[in-house]
Amino acid sequence: MSYSATEIWLIIGILAVGTFAIRFSFLGLIGNKPIPPLMERMLRFTPVAVLPGMVAPLVLSGGAIPDPVRLIAALTAVAVAYRKRNVVWGMFAGIAVFYAGLFATGAL
Repeated sequence: MSYSATEIWLIIGILAVGTFAIRFSFLGLIGNKPIPPLMERMLRFTPVAVLPGMVAPLVLSGGAIPDPVRLIAALTAVAVAYRKRNVVWGMFAGIAVFYAGLFATGAL
């Protein structure tokens, strides 16, 4: 199915308005009211939950048996981030091990 340029821009515009409406409903309508302590504590963990949710499909995309290079890189990232208590160091370690693994296997 092919769309014309006008239809594509219309779809992008509708999605932009929808995204704005979703964000405004939370931030604009209740943004000036105090958040209950329980909700504030739960919202603090949102970035920690989103990052693994984005990375896990990439690591496990090989099907039943994940790619060893990706799995070792992910485990290294988790171990370094846990040990250093710094997510950025974990990401850099995971990237380094991933590209080293690709180079070692000849995939790079």
